[in-house]
Amino acid sequence: MNSVGHITVLLILSVVVLFLHSQAAAQSREDYGSLVKQVDILLGDTEEVSHLPKENIPKIHGFLEGRVGYRLVKDAFEDDMLMGETRLQLQTSSRLSAIELNFKGDAIGDMVTEQGEFDLREGNIAFNLFGFSDVTVGRQILTWGTGDLVFINDLFPKDWRSFYIGRDEEYLNAPSDAAKLTLHGDWANLDVVYTPKFDPDRYPTGQRLSFYDPLFGGITGDPVISTDTPDRWFQDDEIAVRLYKNIDNCEYAIYAYRGFWKSPSGTILFEEVFFPDLSVYGASLRGDMVTGTGNVEFGYYQSDDNESGNDPLVNNSELRFLTGYTSELSEGYTASLQYYLEYMTDWSTYYANLPIELPLRDRTRHLITMRLTRLLLKQNLRLDMFTYFSPTDKDAYLRPSASYKINDNLTVECGANVFLGDYPNTAFGQLHNNTNIYSAIRYSF
Repeated sequence: MNSVGHITVLLILSVVVLFLHSQAAAQSREDYGSLVKQVDILLGDTEEVSHLPKENIPKIHGFLEGRVGYRLVKDAFEDDMLMGETRLQLQTSSRLSAIELNFKGDAIGDMVTEQGEFDLREGNIAFNLFGFSDVTVGRQILTWGTGDLVFINDLFPKDWRSFYIGRDEEYLNAPSDAAKLTLHGDWANLDVVYTPKFDPDRYPTGQRLSFYDPLFGGITGDPVISTDTPDRWFQDDEIAVRLYKNIDNCEYAIYAYRGFWKSPSGTILFEEVFFPDLSVYGASLRGDMVTGTGNVEFGYYQSDDNESGNDPLVNNSELRFLTGYTSELSEGYTASLQYYLEYMTDWSTYYANLPIELPLRDRTRHLITMRLTRLLLKQNLRLDMFTYFSPTDKDAYLRPSASYKINDNLTVECGANVFLGDYPNTAFGQLHNNTNIYSAIRYSF
């Protein structure tokens, strides 16, 4: 992070400190005594811990799941089986008077890689400070913004590999190793998230999913160049801020982010791809509208390593816009529609400097999404269809799925990921050979 980034961090921290100081000064001696008691517990006061009520004894929840997925299109670089895994998730939380301990982890046996692995989804402590602020430190799932599977100001890591091969939709949000501070006020609420080491997206890399490599000049499952990922603690860091307020059933929010593009978006001399510096500033509005819920969101993506726009090997700055509407058409039948826009701000400069061997990006990318959801059989059967369609890229991504709840514990599911496109270098067209079907059975406890 450069000097401008550090100045931004200092300004934000100054605002937080002033807010804390003004609120803390208004606390009574009784509140102060309570705070001291909480700090004692945080430091390990065994006498306090020994008097925990039985209801604070942690309970373990989770599920055992088997899930398989197969490719429907032959791919020269990948196996036909995309997914074959047994997953055990355990989740628990415990309160020790002042603090809450949270844990969620997945143990996975993978038939594709023939390996076992453990994915820590959550491992954090959470506590309240001064009665008006909440703090969560450690691994946690973070998300904000108004889009449905479309993200502008949500710059927290996404697991696109899981999303594309048919894992549960919850796995699209990858965990962050971060500290989150929430300040509650009458005038507004403030969220500040600091990530001491960059958390990138889990993007296609050639394992399971083939993709378009512009330096290779086509679809590949084996990238031809290496990736330089920022990984220095407290130097390659990220900070995200949200200021929001609910007024008359409408949520207003403004956002700021300082960090890096979440997927590789720059190339050095055609030898190495990297994550350029990125600043994002945006706002959103979501609230009741006619018989449903409407939302509007926009963001300005300032590509700090290419502010002039004259380096075609580094992402240009962009304006991004999203609007959507969701409504219940009848009992158990819901529909939503979204329109999303990306606009490259210095397209003419980019075009003038583009090497002839690289594909040309459009100045504007349009994307339309639609979700149709139907609940049947006393809401035990859920049918869902989510569709992405880009008229500019001339590609599409269809996500049909069906799940049936057999009883309170047992659920079965099937679905597909269908990628269509006229060109191999577009967002969904490059994934055509990864079109797949999947099925799953889950026992929850």
